Amino acid sequence: MTQSELNFDDLSPTRPLSVWELTAQIKDLLEAAFPSVWVTGEISNFSRPQSGHCYLTLKDDRAQLKAAMWRNVAAHVRFEMHDGLEVICRGRLEVYAPRGNYQLIIEHIEPKGMGALDLALRQLREKLAREGLFDPARKRPLPSFVGQIAVVTSPTGAAIRDFLQILGRRWRGADVLVVPVRVQGEGAAEEIAAAINMVNRIARPIDCLVVTRGGGSLEDLWAFNEEAVVRAIAASRIIVVSAIGHEIDVTLSDLAADVRALTPSEAAELVAPAAEELFTQLRQMQKRMTAALRSHSAIARSRLDAMARHHVFRRPFQRVYDLVRQVDELSDRTRRAISHSLQVARHQTETLSARLESLSPLAVLGRGYSLTERLADGQVVRNSSELTIGEQILSRFSRGQALSRVEKIED
Repeated sequence: MTQSELNFDDLSPTRPLSVWELTAQIKDLLEAAFPSVWVTGEISNFSRPQSGHCYLTLKDDRAQLKAAMWRNVAAHVRFEMHDGLEVICRGRLEVYAPRGNYQLIIEHIEPKGMGALDLALRQLREKLAREGLFDPARKRPLPSFVGQIAVVTSPTGAAIRDFLQILGRRWRGADVLVVPVRVQGEGAAEEIAAAINMVNRIARPIDCLVVTRGGGSLEDLWAFNEEAVVRAIAASRIIVVSAIGHEIDVTLSDLAADVRALTPSEAAELVAPAAEELFTQLRQMQKRMTAALRSHSAIARSRLDAMARHHVFRRPFQRVYDLVRQVDELSDRTRRAISHSLQVARHQTETLSARLESLSPLAVLGRGYSLTERLADGQVVRNSSELTIGEQILSRFSRGQALSRVEKIED
């Protein structure tokens, strides 16, 4: 039942309104009076269930307002909503009859004090920086020479024309693989991320990957601030050169890339050396190498001449003769030393022999003495008291011996 269906003059205590009728009148009046309204406030009680719809409360220091944002609208919000964020919303008031309360159905929302894109960019940059995607330590330098270059860009844009023109002027030794993508608009970020991943999967060896486009507004360049593109650049096994927009334009892709070029033209200058400069360097290196070889040759020749003048080369057998002479001298000294040692040994032997001879009992006997032994036990007789009358004794002389019997003993 709408307001037109009810006549307020017909209402009386005997004809009260039902709750639904009253709520329906309020709904018609409120929604008709506020078909579109702008509201500013602070987000609180924010929630986003699996359905994708967002529910929140807008509040200030004096009042609160329930609000909802349907999934199709929430999907286009680029910044992250959270409690405490000041926002400006446009929407319409709606009465939710089952609960008898009203709420704001948000159709547009942006952060208060800054643009939605600026806030989204700041939030995503802080998030990815915490993960280390912008860490300078993970950046890789460009190779000195590149033979294969992949360029992810729009095939009809000025960026690819500038890049190829500068590259062709500086260095003709590189092959360029152009991977066409959209660089702005809905779905551009997904195409760019997919192209980067595809280049990393192909079997063809790629030395570096250039992601580029011309200048534009923040909205035009937004695809290169999308999380999918930034993560694809950070995960690339191929060195990535980012050349997005002009010098003043800095995207998150620039921060994640290994090398940032200010313009597409500078990207071509970075990835390829100038042929003339390279030839100049090669000529200088050739001159230095020639001078170094001549210097080493002169030093080697001088050393060879000095070696040729050495007496070893002038009299090569002199050393052999010297060694033969030394051997002869050593042989003679050895022979003399052996003879002397034999003489000393012979003299020592004779001396010891004489001493032994002087101490020998046979030598004493040779001077007229004899040695007497008792025949019974062979004991040497030193004293006459050791003998008995009639005992047989054996006398040993210097030559021979005699057996006798004791007849008489005197002290």
